[in-house]
Amino acid sequence: MLFTKLKRVIRSGFLNFWRNAFLSTTSILVMVITLSFIGSIIFLSAILAASLDGVSRQVDLSVTFIPEAPSSEVLALKEDLEARPDVSSVKYTSREEALEGFRDRHASDRIILQTIDELGRNPLGANLTIQAYDPESYQDIAAFLEPEHALGADENIIYRINFRDNELAIERLTSLIGAVERFGLALTVALAFVSVLITFNTVRLIIYTARDEIAVMRLVGASTRYIRGPFVISGILYGLIAALITLALFYPMTFWLGEVTEHFFIGINVFTYYLENFVQIFLITVLSGIFIGGISSYMAVKRYLKI
Repeated sequence: MLFTKLKRVIRSGFLNFWRNAFLSTTSILVMVITLSFIGSIIFLSAILAASLDGVSRQVDLSVTFIPEAPSSEVLALKEDLEARPDVSSVKYTSREEALEGFRDRHASDRIILQTIDELGRNPLGANLTIQAYDPESYQDIAAFLEPEHALGADENIIYRINFRDNELAIERLTSLIGAVERFGLALTVALAFVSVLITFNTVRLIIYTARDEIAVMRLVGASTRYIRGPFVISGILYGLIAALITLALFYPMTFWLGEVTEHFFIGINVFTYYLENFVQIFLITVLSGIFIGGISSYMAVKRYLKI
């Protein structure tokens, strides 16, 4: 008996959908726009996150030591840093390696090379290049290095601690991601509200056109759920069809933009991302469409169907 009623409700929902094709198409088109924005936010967040990750891998903390610093103390400090849970790796560059690298970088500048030769000694100190798991950990690592590891009572073996210039880039990118996510969320909520409103009014018109049929159903003792069910099913169909259309549109769009994003945004290809994460994107899009269509239809029935 229950299965029979459910089957009738679903069939009535499909009939309402096809019977009001123009109104259904209007609701679907608006939902497609809303779901497209939801999908766009997903892709944009992935692009920005990949860009942030790429920049993060290029940021490190460089510690330069005074030339007189004993290598044993520098290596001891290296071991202390490697023991920290927030440190990913520590690269040691000896004084000799630092001088060799300096000569290579200035191979075309004879004046600098002659100046180094005239000194008769190596003026450079050893250095450590520290890579952290999280860019926000660099401040803690720098604070760990500041007051400790002195050569003598008043002499510190550390000459300089500095971040690379792209630290500023990562801070700006982090702020940009937060701003884009907030803007995207606000825009998605606004469009979802518009979709709910249009679907709400669509179902309201459908209820009005079916008022005689509803009156007959009431007279024969149909339950509230039985009367409301077909309209909710129609709303769910709006959302489901809109979601499938949106997913179909994403395929050519991401295919066309794939190479552009790959060259412009540190190697992420949105088409590849779409294919690799299709199940997740499919679920988010379909569930969002069903929720918007179903909830708007339920609200319209509850408000305007006086039952």
